[in-house]
Amino acid sequence: MRLSFWSWVPGIDEAVDLWNSENPDIQVELNAVAGGNQGTYQNLSNALKAETEPDLAQIEFDTLPSFRLQQGLRDVSQCLEADTGEQFIDFAWNQVTFEDTGVYAIPQDTGPMAMFYRKDLFEEYGVDVPRTWAEFAAVAEAVHDQDSSVQITHFPQRDTGWFAGLASQNGARWAEIDGDKWLVDIDDAPSDEVAKYWQDLIDRGLVANMQGFSEQWNKALADGKLLTWVSAVWGNATLASNVPTTSGKWAVAPMPIWEEGEHTAANWGGSTTAVMRGSDHPYEAAQFALWLNTDPDSLKLLNENGGLYPATKDGLDLPFLKQPSEFYGGQHIFDVFAQAAGNVDAEFIWSPTMTQTYASLADGFGRALGGDSTLSEALDGAEEDTMTAMRLQALEVERK
Repeated sequence: MRLSFWSWVPGIDEAVDLWNSENPDIQVELNAVAGGNQGTYQNLSNALKAETEPDLAQIEFDTLPSFRLQQGLRDVSQCLEADTGEQFIDFAWNQVTFEDTGVYAIPQDTGPMAMFYRKDLFEEYGVDVPRTWAEFAAVAEAVHDQDSSVQITHFPQRDTGWFAGLASQNGARWAEIDGDKWLVDIDDAPSDEVAKYWQDLIDRGLVANMQGFSEQWNKALADGKLLTWVSAVWGNATLASNVPTTSGKWAVAPMPIWEEGEHTAANWGGSTTAVMRGSDHPYEAAQFALWLNTDPDSLKLLNENGGLYPATKDGLDLPFLKQPSEFYGGQHIFDVFAQAAGNVDAEFIWSPTMTQTYASLADGFGRALGGDSTLSEALDGAEEDTMTAMRLQALEVERK
């Protein structure tokens, strides 16, 4: 028996080879594809229409509802043990179960968020690591007062998943399901509070207006012009590879919270291994997907080769995640992210038209950064555009 599998994770072929060596009767054929939004999702949608889809495919959390809307996913709940979900952190399992109506994928990795910060520069400027967002703003002001060329971080126009994470930390609920109806509220009070907070920092010039992962951003980080980056666990490798000259100068702390005493975090990114509708071997495909994302040897390969952070509870305690990091001055940084993973809002879900939502937010954020609008107005526009997109998909939707 042969199963076809589409994935873009670097080095995932080694995990597939390990499975194939241990399961001669169920062989998996890997098709290395581009990242989902770089063409694979469109190709997968086309394959579903032509009934030529693979048995399995990597699909990110925020895109999974879209493929469920296309009826492209196989419910594999009958292929799994009843307690399978107990192996995964709550947030990840809730992303694939959809109101307990079935199991539509196996969680692969998550992106719990924390704050990367330049500990040497915090000492130089005489400021403490902020525990709350109010303290974060105070540090931004204190540092900028000492050197106007230095800012605490940047506000990215197009990293809209980043903003979604920050909104969810504050209790946002962008989408909910009420029977057959979708309820949408992208400009809800928690999201608007986050928008107004960052708008204030932008208006006062306390955060940089630049896109993350750009050459400008890399240079600002390397030159010590940006002191922090609130980002996901996978960002640890981004910094190590993009600004190697700053090795030993960084540390990781929990992301700031809104109220003293809270224990809230956020998630940015994460993906699943989904069994597609047309698979002739859903049981075997589900068993491979479960093994891929729970077996300790597989998890180690996925982390070492692809930088994936496990979605399983046991995976957070694997030995390879307990090693000190040289780039972060010997800190055991994954302990911070393991704590964050358990503090992500498990009830936050995505609408089935997040591509439209993200595009609208990016456009709105661009206008706000250009001084022609505000971040709050960007939320308003994204809500209207999302509801329009959902109605074009013949979905019943209303503002929550």
